[in-house]
Amino acid sequence: MPKKPKKKKRKKIKPSRFTAATADKNELYELSVQNVESEIDFVDATYKEIRGRYARKFREDFCGTGNTSVEWIGRRKTNTAVGLDIDQATLDWGIDKRLQKLSPKDRERITLLNCNVLEPKPEAKNMDCVLAMNFSYWLFKTRPVMLKYFKKVRESLNDDGIFFLDHYGGSEAMEEQEEIREIEDDDGSSFDYVWDQDKYYPITSEVDCKIHFRFPDGTEMKDAYVYTWRLWGLKEIQELLDEAGYKKVTVYWEGDDPDSDEGNGEFVPELKGEACPAFVSYIAAEK
Repeated sequence: MPKKPKKKKRKKIKPSRFTAATADKNELYELSVQNVESEIDFVDATYKEIRGRYARKFREDFCGTGNTSVEWIGRRKTNTAVGLDIDQATLDWGIDKRLQKLSPKDRERITLLNCNVLEPKPEAKNMDCVLAMNFSYWLFKTRPVMLKYFKKVRESLNDDGIFFLDHYGGSEAMEEQEEIREIEDDDGSSFDYVWDQDKYYPITSEVDCKIHFRFPDGTEMKDAYVYTWRLWGLKEIQELLDEAGYKKVTVYWEGDDPDSDEGNGEFVPELKGEACPAFVSYIAAEK
């Protein structure tokens, strides 16, 4: 009879520290949704390319935990950041978990404010750049309110200021579907991030989106985040920025990775783009 193969030693798998009972949804969000390093890489390089110098004064709208602001002040000792959000509990989490890990001098360079972005406080004005990322500004679902927001941002910029936004589009943006990605932390712990496009309403262009988290022990944190957005067209956003008075609006399109069906993470100015089923792009609106 054939000789049996030797049994392979099983690699010990470290149990994940993430379960529905123990995980913190803010940490899960930062790990699965945000990529603050690449986001700030783009903002930093693009501002310098346009203005010939690095930006210093930075504002993060809909900042949540202030994770992006923390990344910003870590780039240079001259950088300052202001984060705006209306959810005090999330701001408190960011202050406790993120800002408290900074040195006292670094903490002086970042401020998180409980503030409506439609009514920014004086310390949130005269900015080199303002960011509205993760499509958070899509909670404004009518043209008059979106136009008001864009005008308020423009008023908050200094003369060389630039407003940076992201945008999500493509035919898949209108599909009712779930996208599941496995997320692994630096310590080897993992969980599944579930992006749930639950409902799409073609007459209003509204979409109900949810984020769920599923864990290796079989538990689930369902409806950790729930959004109702308007699915804005990329051209609509450009026209509203023009109407708000911005001198130049540029769309940055992501290039293709030749070895996969994914983007390559490099964004360049583009006038037309291509008919991708799903795409994320950046917008830079110059005051």
